[in-house]
Amino acid sequence: MADEALFLLLHNEMVAGLYRAAEQGEGENGRCTTKLESMGFRVGQGLIERFTKDTARFKDELDIMKFICKDFWTTVFKKQIDNLRTNHQGIYVLQDNKFRLLTQMSAGKQYLEHAPKYLAFTCGLIRGGLSNLGIKSIVTAEVSSMPACKYVVV
Repeated sequence: MADEALFLLLHNEMVAGLYRAAEQGEGENGRCTTKLESMGFRVGQGLIERFTKDTARFKDELDIMKFICKDFWTTVFKKQIDNLRTNHQGIYVLQDNKFRLLTQMSAGKQYLEHAPKYLAFTCGLIRGGLSNLGIKSIVTAEVSSMPACKYVVV
């Protein structure tokens, strides 16, 4: 439980610190999102390396996505992805109805515009994990109502 609180605090401070620096003229908002995504990418690579060292090879892309949704997500966020959808042509949608990094924010619509900056790290986390498993991808996040979010993997 303490490690979860530390992760949430660290994540919030990373986001706040980068955007605070951007407001003071040391960068721009687009670069903040890129930096967060890059940090997440590197962390995702390292975590997947650690989590899969004793597992058998995956059969296909769908098995890899199932691993991300079940084992990887459970280890990082203490719960599985609520829904995984695919069109069987390389596009996957991972839906988390109560995403941990957004539950601290109010469910009101006034915070909806700030949600994407809190999802950039996780986009990188997913992309980095998939990269280490041999899948080149683009990961984007969508939020229509708090604290639910969708990650689209192309």
